[in-house]
Amino acid sequence: MTQVIDKPGATNASSDDADLLRMEDVDAFYGHIQALRGVSLRVRRSEIVTLIGSNGAGKTTTLKTVSGLVRPRKGRVMFDGDDISRVDAHRLVRRGIGHAPEGRRIFSRLTVIENLQMGGYTRSSSEISDELDRVFGLFPLLADRRQQRGGSLSGGEQQMLAIGRALMSRPRLLLLDEPSLGLSPILVQQIFSIIVEINRQGMTILLVEQNALQALNVAHRGYVLQTGQIILADTAANLAANEQVRQAYLGEI
Repeated sequence: MTQVIDKPGATNASSDDADLLRMEDVDAFYGHIQALRGVSLRVRRSEIVTLIGSNGAGKTTTLKTVSGLVRPRKGRVMFDGDDISRVDAHRLVRRGIGHAPEGRRIFSRLTVIENLQMGGYTRSSSEISDELDRVFGLFPLLADRRQQRGGSLSGGEQQMLAIGRALMSRPRLLLLDEPSLGLSPILVQQIFSIIVEINRQGMTILLVEQNALQALNVAHRGYVLQTGQIILADTAANLAANEQVRQAYLGEI
């Protein structure tokens, strides 16, 4: 197994004060099946951190554990210095964790603007108006389709809507699960450009992505998951240059 190392990315701070999120030796299960085995990671404020690995490695489970959809059986999840391991998912939204799940999961019968309003249920009316303006600024296509039902949008537009809905709660940490899945190369580039812009505006992002090369191109640091365990952690640039990573996840021989 490759030695795990952890180098600073977006910030030079090395103290725990720089960490917005920490997972500490987390085990997670689905029934009797163990999905995570001693997972420890950190996401510092204003970073993009990516999780890469093959299907079934535990990437989605990691995000669900952070957002409260899966409870760790061992270890703990720390957010902004507080242990949130047993906090309900809807309360974590209010605390500042937004989650755009795999498969988008928009409300297909609701319009674009109704989907976004659902994402802002924790906000006041004036705040929802401000967040709508912000989301439409990031995703002008959604502004043009605000009265269109979510289910009639293209795949790329639905992905934009899923991310926009997660942004409506004004999270401090945004969890993105496979944002490029099923999209054309042109749309993939658009989505990743928007992710970079969201981060540039100050958003901290934990990104799960099947397109490892794209993920490492935008991330500051990354972790490699294999069968529920982290086997490698480093800066994104070092992971992209790592021979093991290039052969296993970047399609190089």
